[in-house]
Amino acid sequence: MSNLVDRTGKTIPQVTWPTRQNDEWVNVSTDDVFKDKTVVVFSLPGAFTPTCSSTHLPRYNELASVFKQNGVDEIVCISVNDTFVMNSWLADQEAQNIRVIPDGNGQFTDEMGMLVDKSDIGFGKRSWRYSMLVKNGTIEKMFIEPNKPGDPFEVSDADTMLNYINSDAKMPASVSLFSKPGCQYCAKAKADLTQAGLEFEEVVLGRDASITTLRAMTGQETAPQVFIGGKYIGGSEALEAYLAS
Repeated sequence: MSNLVDRTGKTIPQVTWPTRQNDEWVNVSTDDVFKDKTVVVFSLPGAFTPTCSSTHLPRYNELASVFKQNGVDEIVCISVNDTFVMNSWLADQEAQNIRVIPDGNGQFTDEMGMLVDKSDIGFGKRSWRYSMLVKNGTIEKMFIEPNKPGDPFEVSDADTMLNYINSDAKMPASVSLFSKPGCQYCAKAKADLTQAGLEFEEVVLGRDASITTLRAMTGQETAPQVFIGGKYIGGSEALEAYLAS
């Protein structure tokens, strides 16, 4: 493994990334991303890989509104993948609060001192996992995963970054809603959660989970079923009563 470089206090490398937007090629420069903005960046070894898909990106997406309340203009994910892979991964993750940047040639990652050789697992040159807070193109803080074998995930997570920005930031309640297509009561429950200012993860029966899962978790077979902050609330009427209280 090459020596990792902490660039805290330095300016962002000047790079232009070819990206695919609306079936057209669009060049995006580092100025486009960072100039006159406060940006949180997290970088990872690859799209569709386990930790990246199950934890790293989803948590940043979940906390995006909290970051915004604490002065962050945008959250950016950079990986040494091509633009088609990054766009497909973003769509698959339904991470609408994240901007993905395809550093396909590894130029930005190399100039950041974060390019590592993962040929032993068939990845070739990829990014080491890290995060950073960038203000108007200058890196205020970097969280670099420890230089040890494997793919450590200890300090570049969203909670560590948010704690650095504001250790007293109010965390949102985790909300999950089981729904089924065409269900008017599910539509009402989603509208009620949105009106209450609660972001939620929707689990669609028949696509994301089965009726067996729903029954095992709630003892019910009807949708919607809602969980808030680890507490089982119930269906649409129970949710309405909970929000009213």
